Amino acid sequence: MSIFSRFQDIIRANLNSMLEKAEDPEKLIKLMIQEMEDTLVDLKASCAGAMAQQTKVARMRDQAQERAESWGEKAELALDKGRDDLAREALVEKRAFQEEADNRDAEVTHFDEIIGKYREDINQLEDKLESARNKHRVLIQRAYQAKHRQEAQSKIRYADTDAVTRFDHFENRIERLEAESELVNPKRARSLEDEFSKLEHDEAIEKELAALKAKKSGNA
Repeated sequence: MSIFSRFQDIIRANLNSMLEKAEDPEKLIKLMIQEMEDTLVDLKASCAGAMAQQTKVARMRDQAQERAESWGEKAELALDKGRDDLAREALVEKRAFQEEADNRDAEVTHFDEIIGKYREDINQLEDKLESARNKHRVLIQRAYQAKHRQEAQSKIRYADTDAVTRFDHFENRIERLEAESELVNPKRARSLEDEFSKLEHDEAIEKELAALKAKKSGNA
């Protein structure tokens, strides 16, 4: 299991904990982003540490290789001088340093694998982090728009209710004013109505009288 996979398990555990507490999605994404950022920092630090260790081991390998080559040259020199005993001892030293150089070279190869996995995990996490950040921005925009739509709808509903209430209030005031105007001088209002009724009645009598006269004149 890679280091990134272990960190994913930690992130998943934290998210599940927040889900159980019914936290809102924005907080969940913020937590996930924070966890991924922290994980990315740890991964890069671990990768840098592995690279530094590899550099150290590679330097030790090169030094051992140089010593092996140096003892090889000394063995050849001893042979040239007819000192087989010294040549034999030089070859023993050469073999020891060559084995060390080979072991260090194997360590360098092992560090290559470790660093490769670190870089793979880092690239994978950076992609997921970028995706999470994009989703977070979209979520914030949607939440902002939803909030403003909710506020707008609330104001519209309030305006509708308030307008109806105001119209009802104005209508009640007008009706009350009309009623009050009739109560100011009810006798005068009644007398005026009686006068106009009398005039209308007199006019009808006069018309009927004129018609009767005209009829009489015709008969004569």
